[in-house]
Amino acid sequence: MPRDNMASLIQRVARQARITFRSPAGPAFGENLHRLQQLLDEVRAEDLHLAPRGPSAAAAAGGGPPWAGVVPPVSYMHICETESFSMGVFLLRSGACIPLHDHPGMNGMLKVLYGTLRIACMDTLPAGAAGAAGAAAAPPLPAAGSGPCLRALFRSRQHYTPASPPCLLSPHTDNLHQIDAVDGPAAFLDILAPPYDPQHGRDCHYYRLLEGPPAGAEPPALPREVWLVETPQAADFWCGGEPYPGPRVCL
Repeated sequence: MPRDNMASLIQRVARQARITFRSPAGPAFGENLHRLQQLLDEVRAEDLHLAPRGPSAAAAAGGGPPWAGVVPPVSYMHICETESFSMGVFLLRSGACIPLHDHPGMNGMLKVLYGTLRIACMDTLPAGAAGAAGAAAAPPLPAAGSGPCLRALFRSRQHYTPASPPCLLSPHTDNLHQIDAVDGPAAFLDILAPPYDPQHGRDCHYYRLLEGPPAGAEPPALPREVWLVETPQAADFWCGGEPYPGPRVCL
């Protein structure tokens, strides 16, 4: 894409996101979502004035290892937010993980800008739903003090790079996911619709998979039914803030 068009691309993404998520139950939602996905797929790191970072540069600047309370494992660059959606960039240090979490009643789109992400996606299952073949009839016993257990369908675990199409989630499909930076730092553009809002029941909850290690060398096949337990935010995970260096977005 020519450089003189770069400043307009993220603006066009934001405008299309506003159109798409202004009426998520409308008849044109599918068509608008597809158009947004096409635009998002065009975005590259240089469009947002981002460059891949070395795995230890931030730690050296902070005077200690990334997980020693000096440098956050994950940083967020806010781009824009309306009542219907929010958009920003997440930057993960080498080896960082955004733990398994949910997006209650929300749609989402994730586009890798640099690096490689491993994204595990799951769906919650209704309490009275019929169990899948081979699924456990009862949840394993969680540790004392843990939160409630819930059944989920572990749908996929895939690697995403800048060449991959966006990863999509809906209120009912792939709504829970875990994001790991693989073999170095990574960054992704993130759209959530509507934004998190605890006052309207859209708060982030964290979960842990309740199962032992796989019996063989290969992980169990997917999709499969699993049990999850709600947990507090992990002590070694927190998100810092950084200024967004890219083209300004006006809505």
